[in-house]
Amino acid sequence: MRAVDIIIKKRNGEILSKDEIAFMVNGYTKGEVEDYQMSAFAMAVYFRGMTDLETTYLTEAMLKTGDELDLSAIKGVKVDKHSTGGVGDKTTLVVGPIVASLGVKFAKMSGRGLGHTGGTLDKLESIPGFKIQIANEDFIKQVNEINMAVVGQSANLALADKKLYSLRDVTGTVDSIPLIASSIMSKKLASGADVISLDVKVGSGAFMKDIESATKLAELMVQIGKNCGRSMTAILTNMDEPLGYAVGNSLEVIEAINTLKGNGPKDFTDLCNIFSAHLLIDAKLAKTEEEALEMVNEAVRSGKALETFKKFVKAQGGNPNVVDDYSLFEQAKYQFEVKALRDGYVSKIDALTVGNASCLLGAGREKLSDSVDHAVGIVLSKKVGDKVSKGDVLATIYANKNDVKTETEMLNKAFIIENESKEMKLILKIVK
Repeated sequence: MRAVDIIIKKRNGEILSKDEIAFMVNGYTKGEVEDYQMSAFAMAVYFRGMTDLETTYLTEAMLKTGDELDLSAIKGVKVDKHSTGGVGDKTTLVVGPIVASLGVKFAKMSGRGLGHTGGTLDKLESIPGFKIQIANEDFIKQVNEINMAVVGQSANLALADKKLYSLRDVTGTVDSIPLIASSIMSKKLASGADVISLDVKVGSGAFMKDIESATKLAELMVQIGKNCGRSMTAILTNMDEPLGYAVGNSLEVIEAINTLKGNGPKDFTDLCNIFSAHLLIDAKLAKTEEEALEMVNEAVRSGKALETFKKFVKAQGGNPNVVDDYSLFEQAKYQFEVKALRDGYVSKIDALTVGNASCLLGAGREKLSDSVDHAVGIVLSKKVGDKVSKGDVLATIYANKNDVKTETEMLNKAFIIENESKEMKLILKIVK
C-alpha cells in the first residue's frame, strides 16, 4: 500500500477502505507518511468529501493513535457534552451540576479557549485554587462519589488529530466537514462516555456560519457516534449574539452560579435546561422532554444543582465559598460603560466582534501558550429585541487597563440598532 495511490484514489472521488484510511493516519502519526502527502490527502478530502462510513473509519483511526479513557469503573451511564465554541458559552458549568444532581455521571475532558471563544478550563481556573489536572484514578473516584468531574484533556488523546489539525491550519483545509467531524469525535470517543451531547453553534460568533453546513456537521457527528455504539444528540444553537450577558472567565462563572440559583438570563437558562433534559433522556432517566424539564427545574428550585456545583468545586481544590461571595474572584481595576448612540431596538449583537473585544482585553488568547486575565471581560446590558434610548448603557467593559477606546468602538459596531424590534430563535434544530 502506498500513500500516493490512496491520495489519487480520493482525488478521483473514489471511496476509501478502512485499511487505506488507517494506513494514511497511522503512517502520518509515525512519520512514515510525509507532511506534503498528508496535505495532499487533506486537500483531496476537502474537495471530494467523504461518506459517513469513510469519516467513521477516519475517526476510529485517529482515536486509536492515542490513549482511550477507560471509564468502566464508573457505575452507571457516563455522559459528556461538547460545544463547537461560542461567545459567552458557559453551559457546562450549569448542565454538569444539574444532571449530576439527578444521578447522571458527568465525566468530561475539556479544552482551553482559543481566539474569540472561551474555554471551559479557563473559566474554571478563575475559581481560586481550582485544579484542572487530576490523576485518572482520582477522576473516576470523584465521578463515582459526586457524579461529576471536569478535567483537562490528556496530551496523549488522539495524537493524529493534533498533527493533522496543525497541518490543516496552514494548508487551507480547516473547514472541511469530514475533517472537522472526525477531529471532534475522535477526542470525544477517546474520552470514554456512553452518551455524548453536542452543541453545534451557528452564526456570526461560531465556526459554522450557516444552518445548512452546521446541519451536515451535526448529522455526521451523530452518525459517527452511532456507528461507534454511542447514544448521540446534537443541538444546533444560535450564535448571532453572545449567550447570556457575561463574556469573560470569572464573569461567566458568576453568571453560571446565578443561573444555578435560578436567576440566570433567559436565553442561557433555556439552553442549559434543553441540554440537561436531553442528557437525562439519553441516559434513560426520563422518557419525554416534558418529564426531563420538570426534573431539571426541580433540581434548580431545590438547590440540589447548586450544592452539587459546590461539591464539584471543592473536590477539585477550588474554594466553594465563591458561590456566596463573588468578591473572592479576581477583580478588574476599571469599569467603562458603552452607551447607545441612537434610539431604537437592538436588532443584532455581533458575537464575533464582542468575543474579539473581550480577547483584546485579555480574556482570551491568540495562541495556546498565551495566558488569560480571569478578571476582565464584557457584561451586556441589552439583548436582541430590547428597546434602547440614546445614552442607555449597552454593555460594561471590565478591564485592567485604562485605555479601552478600541474595545469601546468595537462594541458600538457590534450593537446594531434599528427602528423595528426583532426576535432571535435560540434552538435551531435537534438531531438525535
